[in-house]
Amino acid sequence: MRGLVVLLVSKAAGPTTLAASSPQQDMVSGIYPSQRSLAEITELIHTAFLVHRGIVNLRELQNLDASVKDMQFGNKMAVLSGDFLLATACTGLAQLQNLMVMELISTAICDLVQGIYYENASLGENNKVTDDTDLSDWEERTFLSHGSLLAKSCQCAMELAKHDVDIKTMAFQYGKHMSMSHKINMDLQPFFRENMSEKVTFNMNSAPVIFHQEFIGREAWLNQIKQVNLQRKAADYTKLYEVIKAGKGVNSAVDLGRYHGNKALEALKCLPPSEAKSALENIVYAVTKF
Repeated sequence: MRGLVVLLVSKAAGPTTLAASSPQQDMVSGIYPSQRSLAEITELIHTAFLVHRGIVNLRELQNLDASVKDMQFGNKMAVLSGDFLLATACTGLAQLQNLMVMELISTAICDLVQGIYYENASLGENNKVTDDTDLSDWEERTFLSHGSLLAKSCQCAMELAKHDVDIKTMAFQYGKHMSMSHKINMDLQPFFRENMSEKVTFNMNSAPVIFHQEFIGREAWLNQIKQVNLQRKAADYTKLYEVIKAGKGVNSAVDLGRYHGNKALEALKCLPPSEAKSALENIVYAVTKF
């Protein structure tokens, strides 16, 4: 999706006189070749991090489990595959020959690493909460791990087309707020399930949980975790799920998702009407449909 958004933003913003004067910038379907390359690079970076995050924690498996060796081999392949994708993305980034774009994408990769580190550090093992994460911290970490790459890629697409500062800011704001809204949508999916026959699982650092903790207080939240005995029985997840769903956290997360969606739509107002702009708006409508 990230590569598609970069292409749509590029097409919606349109050409510029400065970029059109370059012999290497012949537009195809309203998009410059460098912008297409950037979209591919963005998707490669995102895929590389997905592959790396798919590595299995072998400490959770029993030593006598016959599949451990297969998992070890799979982990090695995941590391190598992710590294290859990331190296390919960096090579393509250098071929764009734009220092500003290289700097922005490099900082986005740094943000991804930092955001994922924060997520893992705050979650700890077995989906436990290990630190006091308030809403502002959650938004900052979510931007680093889920919003920075798309926001800066959209900004870079405008840089490659030599747009002015206002258009670059617009692209950054759209990518940022759309990504935040999309992440909140994913966090809310477990709480909108209609089929409760399956095992209930949700991230203990997701938006509804953070809001729930904000409303009842840190001490009360830790007492709730202790009471349901989360670490011992998988069934206790359902009890905690019911407590969170009955509170104000879910509705507050929905409101936050719609707030970011409205901010993304607001950023698009400076663009002229077009099919690409309508597609960008429809993406926002889709991720804010709860």
